[in-house]
Amino acid sequence: MKAAELFVKCLENEGVEYIFGVPGEENLDVMDALLDSSIRFVTTRHEQGAAFMADVYGRLTGRPGVCLATLGPGATNLITGVADANMDHAPLVAIAGQAGTNRLHKESHQVLDLELMFAPISKYSSRLLTPNIITEVVRKAFKVAVTEKSGASFIEFPENIAKMDVDGEPLPVKQPTLPEPAAERIKAAAEVISNARQPIILAGNGVIRARAWKQLADFAERLNIPVANTFMAKGVIPFRHPMALGSAGLQANDYVNCGFAQADVIICIGYDLVEYHPYLWHPTRDRTIVHIDTVPAEVDANYPVAVGVVGDIKLSLIRIAELATPHSGKRLARLREALIEEMRAHRKDAACPMKPQKIIWDLRTAMDSRDIVICDVGAHKMWMARMYRADEPNTCIISNGFASMGIAVPGAIAAKLAYPDRRVVAVTGDAGFLMNSQEIETALRLKTPMVILIWNDSGYGLIEWKQMNQFGRASHVAFDNPDFVRYAESFGAKGYRIQRAEDLLPTLKTALEDDTVSIIDCPVDYGENLKLTERLGEMICPI
Repeated sequence: MKAAELFVKCLENEGVEYIFGVPGEENLDVMDALLDSSIRFVTTRHEQGAAFMADVYGRLTGRPGVCLATLGPGATNLITGVADANMDHAPLVAIAGQAGTNRLHKESHQVLDLELMFAPISKYSSRLLTPNIITEVVRKAFKVAVTEKSGASFIEFPENIAKMDVDGEPLPVKQPTLPEPAAERIKAAAEVISNARQPIILAGNGVIRARAWKQLADFAERLNIPVANTFMAKGVIPFRHPMALGSAGLQANDYVNCGFAQADVIICIGYDLVEYHPYLWHPTRDRTIVHIDTVPAEVDANYPVAVGVVGDIKLSLIRIAELATPHSGKRLARLREALIEEMRAHRKDAACPMKPQKIIWDLRTAMDSRDIVICDVGAHKMWMARMYRADEPNTCIISNGFASMGIAVPGAIAAKLAYPDRRVVAVTGDAGFLMNSQEIETALRLKTPMVILIWNDSGYGLIEWKQMNQFGRASHVAFDNPDFVRYAESFGAKGYRIQRAEDLLPTLKTALEDDTVSIIDCPVDYGENLKLTERLGEMICPI
């Protein structure tokens, strides 16, 4: 068979369902081989959209999402999405065509050293220089992508290699099992937790990757220890759970951070430092840190680990809970009450442009607990992370490692392909929306119904928030927008414009039932940003 055919067979062997990408001259043989494959190729309108789709697909399913591009500009367009997956620890395999090996040694049309270019933004970057290594390279790429901490792999495939004849069979798919946590570390962690005066848990996305959310909830309930989660771990413990404190990460002085300030022992479970800098929640460096994860802790001056428990997170939590002494857990309950009061404060607000809290209240009301929100990056992300009540993991997807704008629309397409029985909403700012709005056509072509909720403030709202905090004036953040309703209709999608606050909830309900792509243009009042900053700056810790 041709090398391209063996390559596709290896992808099938890895269980690949979808490849997101753009065809090109240097991947013609792979594209032709896919016609005879069970793999569904999703033609996107931009390679960045393809990479974001693979990113979100990998994060939601735990299986590597796959994206494909041609050489040169096609490959460089993948970079942002690949970097996002790698820093957010979403399993992904990126593939790019390349010029023939007979011209890689010299200046040549569209030729860049892609293996070298992708090396800093991936866990594994390789070039196929002979067809007889295809089976090994593909197997390694997928194995490395899902091995903790999961991330991105990259394969460069020169066009002359793809045409060569080769004999071979895909290698068996085997993943390493997580190690057992060491008994003495379990005992040491249980002792520290038992002797704690006021412990608190910081749960990260690693708990979701380990599928250990049930064990976390049982651990917290059994030991009466409150749980704060990072942005990327929303839903890791149901917000309705009495031990749930919501998300940490808005700013240093917030309700949850009162809990960290009051705590003497902080139990970090599946926590990735890339999500939330330790200096923001542990500036004093004097708390006792217990690190429970699949891999040893990163070195950080504000993350001095007293006890590290490395291994299967599920087993670690079960075994520590069996040995540790439960706590009262009552003092931090006031933090939860304060946050709930704030969530409810604007649920009946009739102002338009709408307050962020009111938009989120209506969105949460319109959606079922298993429906999925893909959140873009901007001021709306901060509000969603803080105020959106998630009761299941992977139902509010936030990129907060690389934190790239433009992920919401393509990510929502991937979410609908991964979970066609669930309703999907892309929550995005007007800036992030236009970065990948071309993928509306992809969604309509694929018949993946979804809702795009645009928070419209005609500016880069998060940057203005920070500028006003630091300098008291804004700098070059304003812009104009197209008519989003007519823009939606030009694609064949449905468009809605919110002109009264009371219209948002019924519009959301209607759009969620539409069997198509629906775009809602919702004006937002980000005057609440500075009010929140001022209020939290003056806040007296409620415990």
